[in-house]
Amino acid sequence: MKIAEVGNIIEFKDGLQGIVEKVNENSVIVDLTFMENFKQLDVEEKTVVNHKRYKILYGTND
Repeated sequence: MKIAEVGNIIEFKDGLQGIVEKVNENSVIVDLTFMENFKQLDVEEKTVVNHKRYKILYGTND
């Protein structure tokens, strides 16, 4: 399992996307305001996602 790094864009939970702001031991903190439709989704600006529950879309090495 590849762990995301700060600045990576990840996808999780049925298509939500965000930018990784902090990497913890078991999870990442993600900024969801990256998504164009963020305001229509009625979700919090940031969320925590377990490492097992996301896919890295764009990495710092891409």
